[in-house]
Amino acid sequence: MKKIHLFIAMSLDGYIADDKGGVDWLQGQGNDHENIDTYSEFIKNIDTILMGWNTYYQIVTELSIGEWIYNDMITYVITHRKKNPSKQIRFTNMNPVDLIKSLREENGKDIWICGGAHLVQQLINDDLIDYYYITIIPTLLGSGVRLFGDRGQEMKLRLINVRSYNGMTDLVYKRR
Repeated sequence: MKKIHLFIAMSLDGYIADDKGGVDWLQGQGNDHENIDTYSEFIKNIDTILMGWNTYYQIVTELSIGEWIYNDMITYVITHRKKNPSKQIRFTNMNPVDLIKSLREENGKDIWICGGAHLVQQLINDDLIDYYYITIIPTLLGSGVRLFGDRGQEMKLRLINVRSYNGMTDLVYKRR
């Protein structure tokens, strides 16, 4: 059975985007040459990506204009918008919980929850995320899009790895 991984960065105070949805603050405290390439290590075991519309839209209009950066994987975009799929991108209005339950039964590598907050919160509420890869960025935003929101219930995790570089801290937790 495929494992479900959340791989995301957030500010020290728990936001994944500022009030306008921007992510230009996603950087360490020094030079990029001080960064460790955790993404390349992570992505080796992934063949499916799940993201919400806002994350998809930000990728294609700001972060990677004109080129889909996840060509080696199948991406499911949760949206009510009618869009034509491509070989790599599938648009669906299926309930993300039902979609994940279906996808995890398929053969292949694991599934990456790429964003956004609403999607993440739905999957957490149904206890479907197996691993949490959270990079803490040395920034206090004060407001914006909160990653976890108000869950209303406790969820215990087990810390399995910590790594710090360029003022950022990677925390990897496993569901208990």
